Amino acid sequence: MLKIAITGNIASGKSQVENILANQFSVYDADKIAHKILGDVDRRKLGAEVFADPEKKKKLEEYIHPKVKDEILKIFQQDKDVIFVSVPLLFEAHFETMFDKILFIASDEKLRLARLMKRNNFTEEEALLRIHAQIPQEEKIPKSDWVIENNGSIEDLNTQVSIFIRELMSLVELKNTDNEK
Repeated sequence: MLKIAITGNIASGKSQVENILANQFSVYDADKIAHKILGDVDRRKLGAEVFADPEKKKKLEEYIHPKVKDEILKIFQQDKDVIFVSVPLLFEAHFETMFDKILFIASDEKLRLARLMKRNNFTEEEALLRIHAQIPQEEKIPKSDWVIENNGSIEDLNTQVSIFIRELMSLVELKNTDNEK
């Protein structure tokens, strides 16, 4: 099995890539796992609290990250050639060693800021707090195996994901051939 993390900083377009990949592969989302663990918590209120108080954020992460990791390990018990897990905080949570490969979705900060303000109805200050709470993408890109730039149209994104899938399938075929020897 090839375990691939999909990551990228907030509002980079990970969900769009997940949706495209889900047409052919099993794709899981660590955020959805975390939401399930937290239950009926008002995430907007919780987010406002933890992004305003680094100590609260640290405590929340210490609680949630091990639980999310355990759920991801359960996902890996499936018998599939390829499994994708979207992990927005892959590097921040130090989960990168759980995966064989990393697909990074990159996008310009100004574009991510505009998307985040529109998507979540955040003020610029609220959006910037979340953007700057993550390790800059310039530090994550060199640690990733593939990078998809999401600064253009959905058609551009579809084309890049199609190219990625072709590369991936060649890698899977090569791995399967090696395993048969």
